[in-house]
Amino acid sequence: MSTNLPSEVDVAIIGAGAAGLGAARTLEGSGLSVIVLEARDRIGGRAHTIMAAPGIPFDLGCEWLHSADRNDFVGIAKHLGFAIDKSRPPWRDQAYDAAFSRTKRDEFFAAIDAFYERAEEAADNAIDAPAATCLEPGNPWNPMIDAVSTYINGFELKDVSLHDMDAYEDTEINWRLPDGYGALIAAYGAPCPVALNTEVTLIDHSGVRIRIETSRGTLSAAKVIVCVPTNLIASENVRFTPPLPGKVEAAAGLPLGADNKVILALTDAEKWPSDIGLRGAALRTGVGSFHLRPSGRPCIAGFFGGTFARELEDAGEGALAAQSIDEIVALLGSDIRGKLTPLAESRWCRDRFAQGAYSAAKPGHAEARAVLAAPLDGRLFFAGEATSPNFFSTAHGARESGERAAKEVMALSKRAKA
Repeated sequence: MSTNLPSEVDVAIIGAGAAGLGAARTLEGSGLSVIVLEARDRIGGRAHTIMAAPGIPFDLGCEWLHSADRNDFVGIAKHLGFAIDKSRPPWRDQAYDAAFSRTKRDEFFAAIDAFYERAEEAADNAIDAPAATCLEPGNPWNPMIDAVSTYINGFELKDVSLHDMDAYEDTEINWRLPDGYGALIAAYGAPCPVALNTEVTLIDHSGVRIRIETSRGTLSAAKVIVCVPTNLIASENVRFTPPLPGKVEAAAGLPLGADNKVILALTDAEKWPSDIGLRGAALRTGVGSFHLRPSGRPCIAGFFGGTFARELEDAGEGALAAQSIDEIVALLGSDIRGKLTPLAESRWCRDRFAQGAYSAAKPGHAEARAVLAAPLDGRLFFAGEATSPNFFSTAHGARESGERAAKEVMALSKRAKA
């Protein structure tokens, strides 16, 4: 997989996540020499499948084929022989009644549906606002609506742009990959020329060719496609010379939220229903959402977002699992405690090459996606989920953005030859 570092190429792609791999695959057959520079020792970025236990693959990052009817990874999965599970997600109707009664669920969904209707109406205003302004004052379900925002956006509603939230396209068709989304993206990227363990620190575009400083040496490129997470641009972990304050500012307006996942082995699993959502009628924002026996496997998966997810990361390894077990015991009774064993958990904010889960625009910064995506001087191009106008925060949005940037490169290269 890992390639030696060339001294010069036509196109250098920085980051081997879905965007970088999408760019590299699009450039195949273009006649341009290409290298993907990846800081990690693996490809996939925030898509990463591990075997948490024999027979239990676990996606530490992206897991769902969101908007599956418009998601290119569906066709890619079929082409590569990956199974697709088209059963409905357990997020809404398929909840465990003992933990969250049908009556309470109906009350909650009426409240959240009304919130989204108000938000859609408010998004028509020319002036942006925090999504929290659309919460109904005093509604007891507000903390739980905010919890859902932390799962979807990685942030509480006060930190989310109404215009950005409205721009996201969700066809509400969500499928799964039993063998893992990370495994699919790794297979998709397998043919790409990637230099692993190659951390880019400086992109010097002051000369005729672009000079790229990495942890493994320096190379030059005619064109560069930057596919790194926004937090790395905003914090200038990757620097530009001359500086690009407009790009840094745009990236800072699109921070990565906090979302983390945990998986627990469940003994006597056959005694419990499979593929059921597990959540209590919690009137607080700091709470997990659980999936009982996903794909029928002997485990429970948990999901935490926002400020609470950051606090659990800060508490150290194992805190996510401990919190999950306590919450599941509160929902299903003390007998289940001894049947649960922590297997794995993600810690994306502490991952130095991610520094978070996925992007959400701050209030007043929805236009930053287009600013970040715009190419510069016909030589610097930008991709990544944060640059997707409507499918941001998703792997397919990232892959599409890489394809878009690669096509921009090819169009300019053809023009130069002509």
